Amino acid sequence: MVIVGAGFGGLQAAKALGKADNVRVTVVDRYNHHLFQPLLYQVATAVLNPADISAPIRSVLHARNTEVMLAEAKSVDTRRKVLVIEGGEIPYDSLVLGTGATHSYFKHPEWDRVAPGLKTLEDAVRIRERVLTAFEAAERESDPVRQREWMTFVIIGAGPTGVELAGALAYMTRHSLPKDFRRIDTREARVILLEGLPRVLSAYPEVLSEAAKRDLEKLHVEVRTGAMVTDVDAEGVTFGDEHISTRTVLWGAGVAASPLVRSLEVPLDRAGRVKVTPLLTAPGLSDVYVIGDVAAVEQHGKPVPGIAPAAMQMGRHVGKTIRDRLANRPLRAFRYHDKGSFAVIGRGYAVGVLFDKWRMKGLPAWMVWAGVHIAYLIGFRNRISVMLNWGYTFFTKGGRDLRLITGKVSPRMPALASSTQAPALPPAQPELPAPRSVPVH
Repeated sequence: MVIVGAGFGGLQAAKALGKADNVRVTVVDRYNHHLFQPLLYQVATAVLNPADISAPIRSVLHARNTEVMLAEAKSVDTRRKVLVIEGGEIPYDSLVLGTGATHSYFKHPEWDRVAPGLKTLEDAVRIRERVLTAFEAAERESDPVRQREWMTFVIIGAGPTGVELAGALAYMTRHSLPKDFRRIDTREARVILLEGLPRVLSAYPEVLSEAAKRDLEKLHVEVRTGAMVTDVDAEGVTFGDEHISTRTVLWGAGVAASPLVRSLEVPLDRAGRVKVTPLLTAPGLSDVYVIGDVAAVEQHGKPVPGIAPAAMQMGRHVGKTIRDRLANRPLRAFRYHDKGSFAVIGRGYAVGVLFDKWRMKGLPAWMVWAGVHIAYLIGFRNRISVMLNWGYTFFTKGGRDLRLITGKVSPRMPALASSTQAPALPPAQPELPAPRSVPVH
């Protein structure tokens, strides 16, 4: 049994097979850690540390029949039944693909350079560096026009990622940063959220979308709906006839399935996901299971959402299916049990649907969201650390000292104006010859 990807689905599949005596499991991932992606935006906005939302895969999977391999999967050869990795091949009897999603820039891959997305810890640290560097540059900038550009932040896409980023960034500019700077007032920063569709959080009921928009505006986020972006470059963002000059653009608009599934040569949907069978296998490949963000699953005429609980249920189902198949027991089709989904907007602001019945918003929704995320975090230390940090942030409107810029950004800083430059050093005095020693009699 080979599992590619130690995300929510892959991890659950490995755990479900961990006690099976007749199964040997190999988990392959290009990173050595499991990542709690729903809280990545809090790393990007300097609320949490990367270690708070991640855990080494080897520390999570302890079963004696399970092996963890750090490697990047390149393709699948279904005829020879091997997974091709960088530097070799791994044969399999059954294969589970849970490699997740990547960014989609709608046929504009060049936008990736100026508008980073948020899928990995590297992405989160990269965004954190861009945001903090922008304020450092604004502090040095003497030209008021360029200073406004540094203090303007544009987030493209008002799905859960974009909404959460915009809310957290607006909160940071008004509560965490003002005391850190002297020449600028970070509360004057503009946070602009662009959405091409008519409303934010379009996957949620309209009443919750409207509540989310109102909450964003309370946090001083400028929300623009029906704004189809046509160009993104180092100078700003263009949509329709309008151009916003900014030095910081963040991407939260589109996702696409991991390209690994293309090597299966099976039908894919528009997002590149495999149209799986009711058993979550790839069409025509009974020994290849596809789960999580790379699987297109429909139930009651609606697509199963690409969220962590759905991936976890798929992973557990695949593990049970393999055990049943080995024991010659009847196999059951996958059924998704909707426990709900939530999107947090800011401190005390959230919207969500619980058990596909109850619509929630405001502080109650935020408290349910916080409890669910704490419960799903892996590792006792992670839960305690996040709970303490959230409690401190909630009651003090501040945050821990996580606003670190780890890269070398000084060459990108604007030149100082002459009035703010340090006084020149006095000219060097000519060097005098060294005195000759005088003999002592």
